Amino acid sequence: MLRVGAHTSIAGGVHNAVDEQLEYEGNCGQIFSHSPQVWQDPNLDPDNAAQFRDSSAEADVGPWVIHSSYLVNLCTPKDDLRQKSIDSMQAELDAADQLDIGYVNVHLGAHTGAGVEGGLDNAASALDELDVPDGVTILVESDAGSGTKLGGEFEHLAGVRKRTDQDIEFCLDTAHAFAAGYDLSTPEAVDDTLAEFDDVVGLEDLACVHLNDSKHDCGTNKDEHAHVGEGLIGDDGMRAFVNHDAIRDVPLVLETPTEDGRGFAWNVERVKELREDE
Repeated sequence: MLRVGAHTSIAGGVHNAVDEQLEYEGNCGQIFSHSPQVWQDPNLDPDNAAQFRDSSAEADVGPWVIHSSYLVNLCTPKDDLRQKSIDSMQAELDAADQLDIGYVNVHLGAHTGAGVEGGLDNAASALDELDVPDGVTILVESDAGSGTKLGGEFEHLAGVRKRTDQDIEFCLDTAHAFAAGYDLSTPEAVDDTLAEFDDVVGLEDLACVHLNDSKHDCGTNKDEHAHVGEGLIGDDGMRAFVNHDAIRDVPLVLETPTEDGRGFAWNVERVKELREDE
């Protein structure tokens, strides 16, 4: 069964995310537990949390993912930022446990001078500080790779897994991977990129895909998302990706823009049109 949905808002209470997802005709999704632009702990009302759990189960919407704050930087060499990042991640993991959400998604962040190896060491040691609840898994997301940010190379994902004692899995963002230099614009390119991911990281540990087209070309390191099939990955690449045997059972979460009169509902429908057995 195709699992496709969108990043949805928790405005007015986390339970509202389920209704919003159903409006998009999605059946899985992602949320922020609070504003991602500030250091803030989730403040989940127990009744709303219970309603979220019940509504998700009743409507068969899932899996859900909590996306961590944009301020989290696991790779940082700065002690204060490291501790804030650890504390923020722990709060997200506890929120996921409260909501029966199975995944918390995080970017590795930027090493800001510590170097690739130092940054990966920092990220792994930060992950090792976390108390991960049973039933919750940390997903490390691929990145577009600009500046000193890590995660743009599949080797970075494999490197942090090798260093950490946590049982982490991964989220592949198609726009990020494309921007980082992994071509996805043709069926052959999709085959090659997913084969490389499998060789370096392992497709068995790919738990989620952020399905986004890209407004910028392959290898530019520019992270700007486009509607599915409307960017430089394009229809051929997106069709090949969503029909690829390697990801057919992986949930697809959209982070596409709202512009040109189109939003998440349009993109969910577009994915369903591209999927050949739906």
